[in-house]
Amino acid sequence: MKNTSPTAILLNLGHLVDHWVLVVFAYTWGVIAIDWYGKESMWTELTPYNYGALFMFGAGSLLSGRLGDLWGRRVMMLIFFFGMGASCFVIALCSSNLQIGAALTLMGAFASIYHPVGIPMLVQRAPNPGFTIGVNGLVGNMGLAIAAAVSVYIGQRYGWQMSYIVPGLVCLAGGLAFALLVPRESEAPAKRKPKLLNLPPSVMARVFAVMTVTAVTGSIIFNATTNGNGELLKESFKGVVENPLALSAMLFMIFGLASLAQLLVGKLIDRYPLKNVYLPIVLLQVPLFIIASQVKAWGLLVAAIGFMLLVFGAIPFTDAMIVKYVDDRSRSRVTGLRLAIGFGVSSLVVAALGPSVKAAGFDNLLLALAGLAVCSTIAVFMLPDERAAMAAAATAAE
Repeated sequence: MKNTSPTAILLNLGHLVDHWVLVVFAYTWGVIAIDWYGKESMWTELTPYNYGALFMFGAGSLLSGRLGDLWGRRVMMLIFFFGMGASCFVIALCSSNLQIGAALTLMGAFASIYHPVGIPMLVQRAPNPGFTIGVNGLVGNMGLAIAAAVSVYIGQRYGWQMSYIVPGLVCLAGGLAFALLVPRESEAPAKRKPKLLNLPPSVMARVFAVMTVTAVTGSIIFNATTNGNGELLKESFKGVVENPLALSAMLFMIFGLASLAQLLVGKLIDRYPLKNVYLPIVLLQVPLFIIASQVKAWGLLVAAIGFMLLVFGAIPFTDAMIVKYVDDRSRSRVTGLRLAIGFGVSSLVVAALGPSVKAAGFDNLLLALAGLAVCSTIAVFMLPDERAAMAAAATAAE
C-alpha cells in the first residue's frame, strides 16, 4: 500500500486523532481544574479519572484485535472514527469527576481499535514496512503535539469543552471519508491462507518474551512522559517562563522534533537487524532521564527533547517485530495482546501520576523512568540474532 493512497492517508489520520484525543485530558486538566475547583494546582486531583481511558485503551485492544482479524479491518476502522467522534461530544457534556471518568473510559474503548487494526491494515502490503511504520508513528505523535499546544490554546480561549469538540468533528469527517474512499476487503484476515515462517519455538519464545517486557516498560515510559511533560515544564520553568502559550509552544517543539526520530528509525529497521537499532536507543534513555532529573528550566528543555527523541524512536520496534515474526492472519490479535499487557500496567502509573508527583516530585519520577529504561535494555539485549533466525527458517522450509 503506497503511503499516498487514500487508504494510507486516512489510516495515518486515524493514528493522529487517536493520540490527539487520548491525551487532551492530560493537557487540559489544568484548565478543567480552574473551571471546576477555581485553581490550576488541583490538577493532581483529576489524574485518577484518566485511568479508565488508558485501561480500556489497552484491555479493549484484545477484543478489537480479535474482531479486526475476524470481521475485517475496514469495518472496525469505521467504528473507530465514528465512535471517537461521538465520545468526544459526550466528554464535552461532562460536569463532574465521575462523569468525565466514565466518558473517558468510553472514549478509551473506541481508541483501543486503532493500533491492533489500523497499523496491520497499513503494513499488510507495504514494500517498506519499517518506513511505513515510521511515517505512521510520526503522524500519530504529531497528535500529541497538537493536544499539547492547539488543544491547550483552544481550552484556554474558548473553554475546555471545545478542546474535545474540535477533534470530535475531525473524527466524524475522517469516518465519512473512510466510508466513501476505502474499498471493502475481499475477506477478513483470519480467513486468508497462512504464511508460516517455520522459526524454531525457542526463537519465537524469546521474541514474545522481549515483546512482553518492552511493551510494559515502553508503555510506562511513553505514558508517563507524554502525560506528565506539561506539568513537568510548568514546575521547572516557574519564575522563569510562566506564559501558558509559551509553555505550550515548548511542548509542541519537543513533540514535533521527537516525532522526526521515527522516520530515521523506520528507514534503519528496513535495512538493519532490529536489535542493532533498538538496543542503543533504549540504552541512551538511561543517562538522559538521569540528567533530566538533575536540571531545571532550559537545561530540562534540552534534556526533554533528547529523551523524547529516544522514547518516540523506540515506538516502531514492537510493531516491526510483529510484522517480521507474526503472520498477517493474526497480527491484529497479537498487537491487541501486547497493548493490553503494556497499557494494563501503564494505565495504573498514569492514574497515580498526580498523587506520585505530589508525594515524591518529578525528580524521583524521572529516576524511576531511568530504571525502567535499564529493564528495556536488558530485554532488548535478549533478542535473537535475526539473520541466523531467518536463515534457520529458510532451511526448515526447504
